[in-house]
Amino acid sequence: MNLTITHYNNFFKVTGILNRQSVGVFLKEFQDVFERNQSITISIEGLQSIDKDGVNALAKLHNESIVLKKQLSIIGFGCKDLYDHFKSHDAA
Repeated sequence: MNLTITHYNNFFKVTGILNRQSVGVFLKEFQDVFERNQSITISIEGLQSIDKDGVNALAKLHNESIVLKKQLSIIGFGCKDLYDHFKSHDAA
């Protein structure tokens, strides 16, 4: 299944597979998103799988939100690798 990103206002729904092949589509969709929105919410409930490149793309978006002092919420039951990535950064 390909990566599909739908949105309404500042709510984005990501479905499919977020991996090395689809991370470019993801990054292009969210390029300059914080210039248009003060806060965004991304639902990863529909992701079937995510690899390390997908986790890094979400982490990049997270870091951008911190630098620009914008709000980013990632919701839904996603991949354990994603949870572990953000959990390890909280502990450090």
